[in-house]
Amino acid sequence: MYDFLTSIELYNFLKGPMVWIAFLVFICGSIYRTISLIMLAKKDKVVYPYLSLKYTLRSLAHWLIPFGSRNMRLHPWMTFFAFTFHIGLLVTPIFLYPHIMLWYKAWGVRWWSLPENVADIMTLIVVLCCVFFIFRRMFASEVRFVTYASDYLIIAIAAAPFVTGFLSFHQLIFPYRLMLILHIIIGELMLMVIPFTRLSHMLFFWLTRAHTGSEFGVFRHSKDY
Repeated sequence: MYDFLTSIELYNFLKGPMVWIAFLVFICGSIYRTISLIMLAKKDKVVYPYLSLKYTLRSLAHWLIPFGSRNMRLHPWMTFFAFTFHIGLLVTPIFLYPHIMLWYKAWGVRWWSLPENVADIMTLIVVLCCVFFIFRRMFASEVRFVTYASDYLIIAIAAAPFVTGFLSFHQLIFPYRLMLILHIIIGELMLMVIPFTRLSHMLFFWLTRAHTGSEFGVFRHSKDY
C-alpha cells in the first residue's frame, strides 16, 4: 500500500487526469446545484416574485463585513474565527508559491505569492480555527443539538489539505512523497465534494442573502442582521 501511495504513476495521475476530473465534477456539480436551487426558489410564490436588489445588497454588505451584523457582535469569538478561517481558506491556496508554480507550468500564468513564513502562519491559523469549530460543536449545546457526524467530517476535509501541505513542505514527521500525494488527493476530494455538502455555502450564500434580505426588507420591514 505504501509503495502504491508513493509511486510515480499515482503522482502523475493525480497531477494530470485527476485534476481535470476534480475540476469537472466541481464545475458541473456547482452548475447543477445552482440551477436546482434557483428552480426550487421559483416555487416560492411569496418572496421570489419580490426579490429586491436593494435589500439583497444591504444584507450582503452587513454579513460580509466583520461584526457588521448584530448577531456577529453577540458572538464575537465565533465571528473572529469564522472570518479568519474563511480568509485563510481562500487566500492561502491561491497565493501559495508552489500552487502558483503549478499554474505557471500548466498555463504559463503566474501572480504574486505570499512570503513563506506568512503562508505558514495562515496555514496554522486555518487548522487552529478548525479545532475551534470542532470543540464548539462538541461543547456548545445549541450547536451540538444540530450537529451530525458528517459535520465533523466536513471540518476534517477542510483542515486536511492544510495539515498535509504543511507537513509535506516542511518534511517534519512523514516522508515527503507520501504527504505530498495525500495532500493532492485530499485537495482534489475537497474540490469535488464542495457542491454536494455544506461546503456549498461558499457558492450559494448570495442566494441565501437575497432570499432572507428580501423577505425581511419587503415583507417584515425590518433588518435581517
